[in-house]
Amino acid sequence: MSGDPGDADARQHVVRVRGARRAKLTPAPGTDPDPELPAETTDAPAVEAGASGPNDERMRRDVPPHY
Repeated sequence: MSGDPGDADARQHVVRVRGARRAKLTPAPGTDPDPELPAETTDAPAVEAGASGPNDERMRRDVPPHY
């Protein structure tokens, strides 16, 4: 810690939120507080709507033993 008063302005600060259980931090210097959402990717394999396996219907009807 150098003790420079300018250092205190360049740090994150804790902000108390009334009625909330957790406090919030101010955005870190040099970061974007509202980043764009990443584009949705379609890396998941496509499944046909009518495609089903031999046990699909039985698995949908099954109820776990704790019910």
